[in-house]
Formats: sequence, structure tokens, C-alpha cells
Amino acid sequence: MEYQKAAELNGLCNGKIVTEYLCRNGFSELTVDAKKVAVQHKNETSRKEAEDESRLPALEEAYTTILRGLGENTDRQGLLKTPLRAAKAMQFLTKGYHETIYDVLNDAIFDEDHEELVIVKDIDMFSLCEHHLVPFFGKVHIGYLPSKKVVGLSKLARIVEIYSRRLQVQERLTKQIAMAISEALQPVGVAVVIEAAHMCMVMRGVQKMNSRTVTSAMLGAFREDPKAREEFLALTKSA
Repeated sequence: MEYQKAAELNGLCNGKIVTEYLCRNGFSELTVDAKKVAVQHKNETSRKEAEDESRLPALEEAYTTILRGLGENTDRQGLLKTPLRAAKAMQFLTKGYHETIYDVLNDAIFDEDHEELVIVKDIDMFSLCEHHLVPFFGKVHIGYLPSKKVVGLSKLARIVEIYSRRLQVQERLTKQIAMAISEALQPVGVAVVIEAAHMCMVMRGVQKMNSRTVTSAMLGAFREDPKAREEFLALTKSA
């Protein structure tokens, strides 16, 4: 059995560079450090699930108090399990607090001789406004100029999920996504645009049904080079 150091096959784990070693026996190829990371991730996930479970009673009681404060009868059939359902829903909608980009990237960063623009557009996004705890939702467009490294495309959508599943404002969400990609890939530039509808403007307040909020974050070449920025905006513009 031969042990071979994977050429430049480095991964990120909790912010640290992990060099992987491949075990080759002619039939299988196992990544030793990747297996260790998987075990650690599984243990961490179990711990977070246990924490969520322990906090459920307090959240359930809080929702019961809210319903009673609204004048509702929490003993009627339709509301008997509503506080528990709402508590579980809120935990899901804010699960991004328990996640980092290193949880989702694993070994999905690859050496690649590609330096042209990469764009993933129309990524669905759902989040909660931290001011009123009502949803805002829309589309995220991400572009980056690689510096000899690319990331699995689905991981960009996962990064969006991490930061959108928190109490947010759209401006901060846009910047957090851009900064996370920049930190993980060290690219020449990162661009993020979010277009979203905010229920705090639709269901209440000014009640403007067709309003949309657009935010952008431009880092590196996209901030410094107008042509790079124009190319990204042109390619992500809705038809």
C-alpha cells in the first residue's frame, strides 16, 4: 500500500490549512484528514443539535406568552402545538448562527489555472429582518475572479444559506457573503448583488407591494476596475 502526499491538495478546517494524504491500494482512494474532519463535524453537529433541544422549552414558553399577550387562547385546538412549532421554526430560520464557511467548504477548493470571471446568479435567498422579525427574500448574484483556485459552485449557495439564516439586514448580509468568499478563496476580486423584497415594507408600514431593495458589495478588482465591475453587472442583469 502506497501513501502519497497529494500535490498542493490543501483544505480549510476551522480556519486552518490542512494538507491531505491519500491512501492508494489500487482500488480505493481515501483522504485520511478528510475522514477526521468528517468525524469532528459530526460530533460538532450533534452538540449543536443537543443545545437546540435544550433551548426549546424556553422558546416554546416565550411564544406561549406572546400569543396570550395578543389575547389568544393557547388552549384552543388550533394553537395547542403552535408555540412548539414556532420555536422549532425559529431555530431553523436562524441555524446559520451555528455554522461557518469551513463547515460547508471542506475539500471543495481546487487548484485550477483559471483567471476569468466566474458567476453564479439567481441564488434563492430567505432571511429574517432583525428589526421586525419578518421575512425578506430575493435573489443573490455572486461573481469572483479566481487566483488559481476555484470553489465548488454549490458551495457559493451554501455560503448564502449560512449568512441568510440569521437575523439580518440586507446591507450586512451582502457584505458578509462577499467577505466570506474573499477570505476562503483569496481571489483577485469578489462581487455580490442582492435584490430582495422586504415584508416589513409590504405587510406593514408603507405597504408598497412592488418595492425591491438592491445592495452590492465589491471587493478587490471589482472595486478598483470599472470594466470588471461593468462586466459583472451586465452578466447578472435580468433579461
